[in-house]
Amino acid sequence: MDATVIDVATDQVVATIPLGAKPETGVSDGKGKVFVNAETTNEVVVINATTLKVEGRYKIDGGEEPSGLDIDRKTNRLFIGCGGNKTMVVMDATNGKNLAKFPIGDCDGLVFDPELKMAYSSNGEGNISAVREVNAEKFEFIENITTEPSARTIGIDLITHKLYLPAAKTEPGVPTATNAHPRPKQVPGTFHIIEVGK
Repeated sequence: MDATVIDVATDQVVATIPLGAKPETGVSDGKGKVFVNAETTNEVVVINATTLKVEGRYKIDGGEEPSGLDIDRKTNRLFIGCGGNKTMVVMDATNGKNLAKFPIGDCDGLVFDPELKMAYSSNGEGNISAVREVNAEKFEFIENITTEPSARTIGIDLITHKLYLPAAKTEPGVPTATNAHPRPKQVPGTFHIIEVGK
């Protein structure tokens, strides 16, 4: 449960940073800090990108099993999608203060559109939860956008403001002695990309 730092010019490992928890998504503030969701401790781990050391841990109040994460670099606001209790938490990246939380779906991915000031959580139920940043202190839930149950991962084109989600048709997994509730299996040949317009 570490973060590995690689020099992209040489492909060499330059540091291994112990996180003390299972990491999920990481984002940079562009000012020398990297924030990583810690799924098993319900925290955001703060890494100093210069010293390559953990310099803080922010508790996510009211959020369990954080997976999706993105940041508004202008206002220093983290948007954290927590699949364990289906909640989006908004946090001040400078001090870890929890500012807002909203009920969403079973979040897996999350992206933020800095121009539209919108955070989008892709959920296992087959929808996207949209939350708008009114200003640095005020946030509001906008709507749930229907997608497909397999569309759990999300990407964004910041020029067109379109969202893209990989998906496929699924069928129930076969239970075994070691896994009584397996994940659904993808049906071969059904992979596709869902495009959600502005």
